[in-house]
Amino acid sequence: MSVVKFNVLTVPEGAGPTLEERFAKRAGLVEGQPGFEDFQLLRPVEGNDKYLVYTRWRSEEDFQNWVNGPSFRKGHAQAAADAGRSGDGHGHGHGHGHGEGSGPAATGSEIWTYEVVQHVGARQ
Repeated sequence: MSVVKFNVLTVPEGAGPTLEERFAKRAGLVEGQPGFEDFQLLRPVEGNDKYLVYTRWRSEEDFQNWVNGPSFRKGHAQAAADAGRSGDGHGHGHGHGHGEGSGPAATGSEIWTYEVVQHVGARQ
């Protein structure tokens, strides 16, 4: 049974494009990971400041292996470098400020975990 992780990022007004750009630069770092099934970056459209980072994994173990592995560290170190900070693993999820070199594009982060109990895809 698949496991879904939502990283819920609080993004200050005007910082969304910076966050989106930083995620685009990390493209390819998660797709090849064992157990990875899907990724989506979801932009808010109804007046809130929460971006959702959706990933789906074959198992909790696969997700934990990715979080504790080199690709995760590399992606977050790049986001931190883009933010003008040391690579502490929180390049887009914590801190204040936005824009290139002015700090992280999000001021908070929390992880929500769900198990997929039903999935329906489009007919082809």
